[in-house]
Amino acid sequence: MCELVQKYNVPGPRYTSYPTVPYWDLENFSGKLWKSTVLKAFQESPDDGISLYIHLPFCESMCTFCGCHKRITKRHELELPYIKSVLKEWKIYCELLDARPVIKELHLGGGTPTFFSPEHLKLLVKGILQLGKKTDDADFSFEGHPNNTTRAHLKALYDVGFRRVCYGVQDYNDTVQKAINRIQPFENVKKVTDWAREIGYTSVGHDIIYGLPFQTVSHVEKTMEMTQVLKPDRIAFYSYAHVPWLKGNGQRGYKESDLPTTEAKKQQYELGKKMLTSFGYKDVGMDHFAVASDDLYKALTKGTLHRNFMGYTPSKTKLMIGLGVSSISDSWYGFAQNVKSVEEYEHLVSHGVIPIFRGHILNAEDQLIRKHILNIMCQFETSWVNSESEIIDFQKIIENLLEMESDGLVTVGPNHIKVTEKGRPFVRNISMAFDLKLHRKKPETRIFSMTV
Repeated sequence: MCELVQKYNVPGPRYTSYPTVPYWDLENFSGKLWKSTVLKAFQESPDDGISLYIHLPFCESMCTFCGCHKRITKRHELELPYIKSVLKEWKIYCELLDARPVIKELHLGGGTPTFFSPEHLKLLVKGILQLGKKTDDADFSFEGHPNNTTRAHLKALYDVGFRRVCYGVQDYNDTVQKAINRIQPFENVKKVTDWAREIGYTSVGHDIIYGLPFQTVSHVEKTMEMTQVLKPDRIAFYSYAHVPWLKGNGQRGYKESDLPTTEAKKQQYELGKKMLTSFGYKDVGMDHFAVASDDLYKALTKGTLHRNFMGYTPSKTKLMIGLGVSSISDSWYGFAQNVKSVEEYEHLVSHGVIPIFRGHILNAEDQLIRKHILNIMCQFETSWVNSESEIIDFQKIIENLLEMESDGLVTVGPNHIKVTEKGRPFVRNISMAFDLKLHRKKPETRIFSMTV
């Protein structure tokens, strides 16, 4: 396994979309085309519901492990104008659609959503529901910071339909927390986890990261032991994505030499996965684990697990609208990303303009490759019919997989590919074999994080 880690630890996408953002065809994209794909997706499946992602970008301090788009500020007077702008953007989309949208999934991400007051968060969600309506089985969730999530936050969001919360834990070791500028004691995580359950949340998740600066195998072991005390329903066990070259990224508070070696990082992952499995968690895919009663694992067993810009989700919808700065929307036939400046965003929506600045319209090849990558990421296998070979060069894909097949990571048939148990940790690499755009034009500089 050590040799395989060394061999396959290369820069690669996480495939929350295909094509990946660096390979979007920006020249043939327009706001008019984007709106037409949104309307098409909505009209094709009006009863299936839509997904909403709302980006709340403000943070009071910089966590140096974070690669998300954020604005560091302590000015809480920015909350209300921003929320009003998000609701204006939502209104623009609702006016584009020809019926009241049904919301199947809503997620508040950031940034730090709990930077916003409980009253303002409730105002935001009520505004969303004034123009849309949620399904009976809607999945409403938010990211909570253990240090500033209050019982009032949890109660306010519970009152408007939220039943799932995820807390960013990362690691409980003091040295690691200091390096990533995220000091939060176990007591804080326990308090907010207990509050959520007392109020009635049915799924509490914890995010844990391996490969952080100064992190050791023993740190991961201790963090897992402490996590088991709280028994979260879901655990996202992420590989730290070291991408300090990204504009605006704060990942420069430590040196490359402070990061674990590839071998140490793999040991951290293997130990963490082994411990989670021994605790009774089920491996859902790539970096997600859940108890057997959680909807995420149920979706895996039923074959309905989905993956989008929010990661793995049990809710598959054709249309996902991203609201707020930097949010990415997915109409199934196209992608569009919002502008990243708060000021520009608020200006555009105040003039009735959907605030996108780039996007991609999927062609026939894109749509088919996307389907197969989703199958690999969510079901660990995929198959195709002969007619698809007129659009995709499957022989090229099979050639890309030959070495992985000889290494025991996949089994390849004439019209079928299956990921082996041994291959699951390398599912990003396996998906890369399908990424014909990546193979046709290798990036000149490093643009993706390492796969392991």
